[in-house]
Amino acid sequence: MADRSTEHWYPTAAYLYVLHLDGPALAWEYLRRKPDYRLDWLHHRRRPEVAQRWGLRLFEDPALDARDAHPAWFPDHEALVLLYPDADPPPDALVFGFWHLPGRKHLIHDGRRLVLVAHWPDCCLRFALAPGLEDGMACVYAVRACRAPCTRYRAFAAVLDKLDRLTAQADPPTTRPRPVATALLELHTLQALDATLAGASLRDVGEGLFGTDAVAADWFSDGSLRSRVRRLVRRGQMLMDGGYRRMAQLE
Repeated sequence: MADRSTEHWYPTAAYLYVLHLDGPALAWEYLRRKPDYRLDWLHHRRRPEVAQRWGLRLFEDPALDARDAHPAWFPDHEALVLLYPDADPPPDALVFGFWHLPGRKHLIHDGRRLVLVAHWPDCCLRFALAPGLEDGMACVYAVRACRAPCTRYRAFAAVLDKLDRLTAQADPPTTRPRPVATALLELHTLQALDATLAGASLRDVGEGLFGTDAVAADWFSDGSLRSRVRRLVRRGQMLMDGGYRRMAQLE
């Protein structure tokens, strides 16, 4: 049996960053593993319009994981906050303060506008900046109208509540909260997907995720551990093959 312990997918520690990704970032993790996307990336300079086939405004380098990549999804995720200059501001108007936003910030041009992304422990806020908006200028938030607005408006309000809490704290938190069970599911799914793409068997995947002792004790044709690994592999394949679109709220 081949020793898989030296392969890139084997150490679970390499996937710990996945525990703190939101929907759009997780969607990118699955898309960037898609062989057809990686092939299209090789020709992206000649055919930039093909990015829309994958739900992107522009191609993003699949070699970059979600910590360094900034995929521009199309249509926009419902949690994207649109910021516009306030044409008639009251005396106590909210002002756009770039340097007052918490966390690590990135400015990206997605082909149509500037997008500001602010990362904070267990939090990622995204803002689309309208032309003419400058630091210190009175601003207004906007959300697109939609046929069934309630879900989008609730997501919009949740983003603003999160922003208000973070900016109100004199010393915002620097530690991450304990990951939820669904985050651990994504970690295991991505690790199982990478193992499968590398040619690992189901048993190899089980040993990498849960340890050789656990596999030796419970690896039967109808065993729960084997079934669990099989489900993880199927789930990863499904998300890579298009299921990522729901994570990015493209459909």
